[in-house]
Parts: sequence; structure tokens; C-alpha cells
Amino acid sequence: MDEHNISKAVIRRLPRYHRYLGYLIDEKVERISSNELSRRMKVTASQIRQDLNNFGGFGQQGYGYNVKYLYQEIGKILGLDKTYSMIVIGSGNLGQAIANYVKFEKRGMHVIGLFDCNEALKGKLVRDIPIRMIDELPEFLQNNKVDIATLTLPKAGAEAVAGVIVENGVRAIWNFAHTDLELPDDVIVENVHLSESLMQLTYKINHSAADRE
Repeated sequence: MDEHNISKAVIRRLPRYHRYLGYLIDEKVERISSNELSRRMKVTASQIRQDLNNFGGFGQQGYGYNVKYLYQEIGKILGLDKTYSMIVIGSGNLGQAIANYVKFEKRGMHVIGLFDCNEALKGKLVRDIPIRMIDELPEFLQNNKVDIATLTLPKAGAEAVAGVIVENGVRAIWNFAHTDLELPDDVIVENVHLSESLMQLTYKINHSAADRE
């Protein structure tokens, strides 16, 4: 299996497969066919088979998929069998909400540091983690292993902070700042533009309404 040749579209679908398989486990479903999974997920059965065949298939003719095994294997592909240390830079409402989201820990992601430039937040505890000031960031990075840096700060400061992060060895950034970061090729950046997602929703609302007229 050459993972470099797997399309981004397939990778984007993997977390959804993992989520639906988790639902099936909660329902005590032990095995499922691609046809039944397609009905639940509103994806064609052939698409499911094609996606999973990129990683070896996992199914058996006439049996379907062992739900728990497939859930575990997709989890491994997604790296959920490992643990990751994460910091959040920008500890306003969104940053604190991310730090408080306990399901991240179930996925192996542990928040170990929170940072902000607002003096009023200095020392505030979020799940027993004190909010530090941004000028403490370089020393923290030098003294702690950080796998993922989450940016939930304004666009204006994001580029400079990202530079500090990269200079201190962090190679994965989860970027909620409303800007596309210019960083070295060996830095992995996952951009999350909430406003763009909302605009896609408003587009669908308006065009759906137009179709009904």
C-alpha cells in the first residue's frame, strides 16, 4: 500500500467511516455489509469498497465487515492508536471550548498548554491547565514535547505565532485563524475556516429555497 497515492477525498472520508462504525458498536452490531453501511451513510457501496480497498479491503465475500475490527483498523490508519500532546494558542471562547472537549482525549489528543496575549486571562484554569501568556511560548516549547499546535487567534497574529511554533520544532498545526499560513513544506497544516463552512450552508439554504420556487 502506497499511502502517498491515496487521494485527499478518501482520507477526508475515513473519519466519517470511523464515526459510523462507532455508532454500530454502540448498537451492538457485530458485522455489516457494504450495502447496509451505504444505506446508513448515504454513500454508494462501491465507493465504500473502493475507499477501503486502498488499505487492504477488510471485508469477506458473503460476510461483510467485522465492525469492531474495521473500527480499530481505521483508527490505526488515522493514527488514533497513538497519543499526541497539543497546545492551544488563543484562549478565548473557541480555544477554551477546544480545551474542554473531552472527546479529544478519547482520540489520544491531550491538551498540555494554553496561551493568550490577554492579561486578564493569565493564570485562569481550564481543566486544571493555567493559561500562560504568549511570551512564555518559546520556553514552553523548548521544555515540552508538543505534537500539535492549535491556533484560535486573530488573523493578524497568526503568521508570527506560527513562525515561533515552527522554529521550536512543532510540525503539525491545526489552524482556526482566518488566514492561510505560509510555512515550510515539512510542516503539516490543517486549516479550519468556520466562516467558509457557514457560507457554504447559507449558499445551500438560498439555492434550495430558489429550487422550491
